[in-house]
Amino acid sequence: MIYDAIIVGAGACGLMCGVQAAIQGKRVVLLEKNDKAGAKILISGGGRCNYTNLYANFDNFISADSDFCKDILDQWTVDDTVSFFESNGIRGQEKTLGQLFPVSNKAKDVVAVFVNLLREYGGELRLSSDVKAVRKNGDLFEVTYEKNGQEIKLQSHKVVMASGGLPIKKMGASDFSLRVARSFDLDLVETAPALVPLTITGKDKPWFADLAGNTVFSEVSIGSVRFKENILFTHWGLSGPAILQISSYWRPGQSIRINMLPNESMSDLIAKERSQGGKRLLIHLLQDLFTKKLAEALGKCLPTDRKIASMSKADAKLVDSTIHRFEVKPAGDKGYDKAEVMRGGVATHELDRQSLEAKKVGGLFFGGECVDVTGWLGGYNFQWAWAAGFAIAKRI
Repeated sequence: MIYDAIIVGAGACGLMCGVQAAIQGKRVVLLEKNDKAGAKILISGGGRCNYTNLYANFDNFISADSDFCKDILDQWTVDDTVSFFESNGIRGQEKTLGQLFPVSNKAKDVVAVFVNLLREYGGELRLSSDVKAVRKNGDLFEVTYEKNGQEIKLQSHKVVMASGGLPIKKMGASDFSLRVARSFDLDLVETAPALVPLTITGKDKPWFADLAGNTVFSEVSIGSVRFKENILFTHWGLSGPAILQISSYWRPGQSIRINMLPNESMSDLIAKERSQGGKRLLIHLLQDLFTKKLAEALGKCLPTDRKIASMSKADAKLVDSTIHRFEVKPAGDKGYDKAEVMRGGVATHELDRQSLEAKKVGGLFFGGECVDVTGWLGGYNFQWAWAAGFAIAKRI
């Protein structure tokens, strides 16, 4: 049997691509190394699956070519995602900042949509099938995979590489799509963990360790890039949504700035206290704004035992700077096992902007996480995966 397309990977991109191609009547087979489809879908959002973001647009993605993903996202919009899932029995409920979850709060319901549609339209799904090689012989591709210790070869007119990136190894993550790209002489953009917690060492570590478990609503920034969400102090550094977001922009050696009171002015609060006599200690004002533990930790760098009325201009300036412009230089990140996604991947200049087909290798497509397109936290990467899968399927 010669397939119209072999899809390597049954994650978000591969599943969407397989379903859309099968609906068109194409003969497709998905090869998935795990024993179930959609492994990362199933664990996303704490098992609830934040399957898109209502505000997603191409500005929410990082790539060497910042405009590349626009043509793909225009082909399959957020409205298309919402309509697709609603027509298959999944209604969404909006949570924080446009994040859309199934009303059932069950990620398995999302995966079931694709598995059922593949079955309905005749698309094949082969699980526990570990692809080892992708080669092109003339006009046909030959894909070799192992299942139950047996080596099996399949042929197809087209191949879709949708096997994801390097996070998370225990979920079957690998660099296989990147190795295939290299074997066909395609350029890669250097990869790194993204949407990942950041580690703190040296003199700053004890301060952060003392605050382990504390959450603070903050604005975290690097240059002009900024995110306003919670940060979480840990015994090894920083996590939480705002930190995960900024980590995709952070590079080793850079400092990040934390504004721990983004919606108020510390200077104004101090001035108000002074207008009322300033008899309270600074620690008491800080305890109004933060947890007792954080307020006490700030005492290591601020005159928290001083009455506000007796604080000097230099003291007030130090308080304002510390609260609104706290700078820290992370030592590193927690690596691929703790990262949500991978940054970098197959260089976008190697791919057609409409179809994601490799310009040098007709019939070879790359989609999803293995491409140098990385979305923000909060459903953006799923939107990219659905759109990429759909765009590829149109050309199969």
